[in-house]
Amino acid sequence: MVLSPDPVGGDLSPDGRGGLDSAVQLGERLVENLGRVLLGAPAALEAAAMAALSGGHLLIEDVPGVGKTVLARALARSLGTELARIQGQPDLLPSDVTGVSVFSADEGTWEFRPGPVFAHVVLVDELNRTPPRTQSALLETMEEQQVTVDGESWPLPNPHLVVATQNPHSQLGTYPLVDSQLDRFALCTTVGYPDAETEARLVRHHGGKFALHELEPVSDIPGWLAAQRATETVEVAPAVARYAVELARATRHAAGVRVGASPRASIWLIRTAQARAVLASRGYVVPDDVKAVAPACLAHRLGADEGTALAVVRELLASTPSPRP
Repeated sequence: MVLSPDPVGGDLSPDGRGGLDSAVQLGERLVENLGRVLLGAPAALEAAAMAALSGGHLLIEDVPGVGKTVLARALARSLGTELARIQGQPDLLPSDVTGVSVFSADEGTWEFRPGPVFAHVVLVDELNRTPPRTQSALLETMEEQQVTVDGESWPLPNPHLVVATQNPHSQLGTYPLVDSQLDRFALCTTVGYPDAETEARLVRHHGGKFALHELEPVSDIPGWLAAQRATETVEVAPAVARYAVELARATRHAAGVRVGASPRASIWLIRTAQARAVLASRGYVVPDDVKAVAPACLAHRLGADEGTALAVVRELLASTPSPRP
């Protein structure tokens, strides 16, 4: 059995569906659509939209019951695709994620049966409740968009977005994510508790799962892919690129940091800044875009004590000179 990415269509020329205007429109509609489901969490909505536009993976860390899973389901539905869900648990095997080869007695051959990771949007719920061996099954899929089983590689659908949730490390039954796993997430965000007024709206069936049932797509797969390609064309001045690299490099020598941000982090710092520019209806990245996405893009990658990483990134933002417009 040979798997290949789903066929995509759409005009990817600058004047067609792949144009920047279409990407801007998709970004606006995506944030608005997600806001019908997840109330009172603008930062999480923006992070989800930036992940979709940039092609990066999203990690959502928070306590149970604040809407992490609902956000992932709303994102998939808004992008016009089905959500494949993997529930993290201690006895989850790598083959439960990637798929497995099964011997067919009728054909006398081995047949590969793809796992749930073969989808455009994959939710790995409570990722840090799975053991490291199973977590590692996602390393190849998230970086190379393929699965290798028994020496044979199978490509994943394109676009491919992994949304993972994790509970705070202080909770029982959790395994810490390894550095290589964390580095593959372009962004990490939280949802947080809603304020009293928003929570009162939720208990009156406004937003949440009740709104999810009525949510309509704002895009299809070809349109989503076209928006990603258009986002890649957002202009980045050399001075802005150097500023992003300086921030990432500064984390490697910061006090209290055992492992700093990798070159991959520098790349995703610019990619997510491009997506933020699209959300701001701009065709170019400004230093404020880099500053805005730096905490969500860098902090989770740093090898530091809990609570230290975010403070380090904020200190570096304050101390690193940014280029003038």
